[in-house]
Amino acid sequence: MSVSVDPTTDPTSVEPSGNEPAEALRPHAEDAFADELTALAAQDDRPRPARWKLSPWAVATYLLGGVLPDGTVISPKYVGPRRLVEVAVSTLATDRALLLLGVPGTAKTWVSEHLAAAVSGDSTLLVQGTAGTPEEAIRYGWNYAQLLAHGPSRDALVPSPVMRAMGEGATVRVEELTRIPADVQDTLITILSEKTLPIPELGQEVQAVRGFSLIATANDRDRGVNELSSALRRRFNTVVLPLPESVEAEVDIVARRVDQIGRSLDLPAAPDGIDEIRRVVTVFRELRAGVTSDGRTKVKSPSGTLSTAEAISVVTGGLALAAHFGDGVLRAGDVAAGILGAVVRDPAADRVVWQEYLEAVVRERAGWTDFYRACREVSA
Repeated sequence: MSVSVDPTTDPTSVEPSGNEPAEALRPHAEDAFADELTALAAQDDRPRPARWKLSPWAVATYLLGGVLPDGTVISPKYVGPRRLVEVAVSTLATDRALLLLGVPGTAKTWVSEHLAAAVSGDSTLLVQGTAGTPEEAIRYGWNYAQLLAHGPSRDALVPSPVMRAMGEGATVRVEELTRIPADVQDTLITILSEKTLPIPELGQEVQAVRGFSLIATANDRDRGVNELSSALRRRFNTVVLPLPESVEAEVDIVARRVDQIGRSLDLPAAPDGIDEIRRVVTVFRELRAGVTSDGRTKVKSPSGTLSTAEAISVVTGGLALAAHFGDGVLRAGDVAAGILGAVVRDPAADRVVWQEYLEAVVRERAGWTDFYRACREVSA
């Protein structure tokens, strides 16, 4: 006997109750910042390239933040050199593809998502690069049921995000380009140079319409994994995203993102948490650079990257600990375990680096006694 189940009353159903859509854990950029994009579009009277939702000036303002003539505040999505953002945006207004290059945690994916959201209003046309990314992910695939039943046809063809972007005049993103096998990477050459995608099985091609652009990201730690061919590299304009220049700049980035993530997870704001954020950032920067901030003491660097993104994760984890198992105030003990996990990736070599840093630097630093004790406790 079959039993019908009403998803609105069945407690095991994953469907949302009523008519409200399920709340996304991490909304796409165009949804999370829809009000800002709408406000920018309403007051943007500058020339816009074909099929762009905003002018290049407005796209840069969306990324870097600012105040519009009507008083609307646009929050900064990227904290860094303005010229880099302007070069990236102007590249997309030409027929060149954009390659965002940098060490892990320099916001390459974050910037690419927000660029696509501001330019096309859609950041979801995405190819995720891995060692197993097939050619079909960039070109097209086939619906094999249709293919076997009726033979090759446009109905049987499954377009890739790149093909869709070409036909719609939209922006497509290719993440971790250098992790994709070299022969698959090179399928982009014709797309980027001729702005066409041949379909030899049908004797047809897809031509990119005006507005089409491609943003790729690559981690410069992956050099030597799948290097771009010289022919493909020439098709890109490369913008290198640097690490934050100063402690205060990195603290500002971490604080902003932690606040955004905390609100999305309904975590209470941690009063006076900026002091612990500054400690985390200081530790990461000193271990990355191999020298203390005053330049007096050299330290060994661990095998991990200790990126800004990892600092954000450490502080967010600490905020959750403080909210659920503490008094709501972010303290040294809340971030100590996260720092240990970020620094000690190699249990043998990195643990020695961390212990030496604790004893030679943290132990002697004025005002860091609580931090030293918390780190010693979790390191024992």
